[in-house]
Amino acid sequence: MLPSRDEFLNALAQKHGSELQDKFINSTVAICGLGGLGSNIAVSLARAGVGKLILIDFDSVEISNLNRQQYKLAQIGLPKAQALPENLREINPFITLESHATKISEQNAHELLKDADVICEAFDNAREKAMLTNYVLEKFPGKYFVAASGMAGVNSPNEIRTRKIAKRFYLCGDEISDVNELGVLLSARVMLCAAHQALTVLRILANIERD
Repeated sequence: MLPSRDEFLNALAQKHGSELQDKFINSTVAICGLGGLGSNIAVSLARAGVGKLILIDFDSVEISNLNRQQYKLAQIGLPKAQALPENLREINPFITLESHATKISEQNAHELLKDADVICEAFDNAREKAMLTNYVLEKFPGKYFVAASGMAGVNSPNEIRTRKIAKRFYLCGDEISDVNELGVLLSARVMLCAAHQALTVLRILANIERD
């Protein structure tokens, strides 16, 4: 028998404290890209009890994704924007999910991101990363932005870090490694970078990383 919403939230509050849990449940986070970074960020935030996630990705699940992304064999071929919500609801059936199977661009970014308190960049394409970063910093200067750079290879996990770039802009990763050069994406290292992003989001929502 599944727990009720109150039972579920009370269990979270026992681990996080009621004040912190209230901040999480009343927050909205947008995750742009639902691959190795984005799917793992989403799982961490769903487990923490964040109230609403806006999930954005135009791609579908492929067998090559399964070594590091939060999908299942049975979901191969499904849009990630459909498959990930299915998995998140198994973890937290009380979360609000707004899912968009679309490619984010300068033309639709405002409508997709306007309701988010924090925006996570989780792309694997440098041009898309730059577009989203520039758009958020220019059009949404009052929002918090958590991006990633460098999680490929087999180097030390201690090279993954979180750095505050500007007033409301955080960057997670080693800022060096490039999968096109190294040819290796390990689940553990990708998840480590995603965990840095998710924890940064939670610290922002908890007012620890505020201005």
